[in-house]
Amino acid sequence: MVARGRCAGTAEWKNTHHFSAFGKHRPCLGLYHGVTTRLCPVRHCFSASPSLCLIRPFPLTKLRFRKPYPDMSTRRAWPKAILFDLDDTLWPIAPVILQAEQALFAWLREHAPRVAERFTIDSLRQARLALLARKPEFQLDLGKLRRAGLLAAFEEAGEEAGKVEHAMAQFFAARNAVIPYDDVLPGLLRLKNRVLVGSITNGNADLQTIGLAHHFKVTVAAPEFGVAKPDTAIFLAACEALGVAPEDAVYVGDDVLLDVQGAQRAGLRAVWMNRTGSTRHLEHDVVPDAIVRDFDELLDWLGREHDEART
Repeated sequence: MVARGRCAGTAEWKNTHHFSAFGKHRPCLGLYHGVTTRLCPVRHCFSASPSLCLIRPFPLTKLRFRKPYPDMSTRRAWPKAILFDLDDTLWPIAPVILQAEQALFAWLREHAPRVAERFTIDSLRQARLALLARKPEFQLDLGKLRRAGLLAAFEEAGEEAGKVEHAMAQFFAARNAVIPYDDVLPGLLRLKNRVLVGSITNGNADLQTIGLAHHFKVTVAAPEFGVAKPDTAIFLAACEALGVAPEDAVYVGDDVLLDVQGAQRAGLRAVWMNRTGSTRHLEHDVVPDAIVRDFDELLDWLGREHDEART
């Protein structure tokens, strides 16, 4: 038996049937809810395979539908904690780092001119990458890597090494001048009285400097903790600090390997914050518990999948 129809995620997909696990069917009543990991790669339908997308014919026996609304008897209690990645999940980081490097180099021109004359932003970056290749342990703390790279540059240029800490202060001030995505602050406020909120990061963002620390009960950063994502230890440490079991926590991040796969291996559910419409999870065979584009979709998913009465 073959079905044809429009995408299950649009109102135009009509005149078809919802098949239950027992082989019976009933008319589909409007939109399907629960846009999670059963989406096809182009977000058309609830099939995990491009060959089963509802835009083209396919055997109904291979289709896996989610129910339009979860049964109350099978809905889970709300998670006790939600943990977030920071860079590229709550704010875009690439333009911030670019601006921070420009601010640092402007400081070098004024206060360490021999370094600025001998190096460029790009040559300093290449020197850091070469240092990282020789000493991969710096991957755990990119701030230490940058400091070590500057020390080497100051020594080579004959500048006073004591100025490096002042240079790093300039860099970190600019590095923390992030601008959260528009949905972040309203989303954090909506979660405030519902769950414990924490963060886990491999970076060196300073939530106090950024002005968001009061939204997070716990923050675990790899440079201080000594272990980075995707190691399960950092996820388990954050759960322990919040006083919740891993199965009672949800982790939200933008990286399918470091965030999603790492959290799931630690026993947490993992939501992929996919702001760009990427299909990278298919390349790595990672199946997030949900895929969302922003906090609005995250909160919608939480409301659909969890029992309000059991919060």
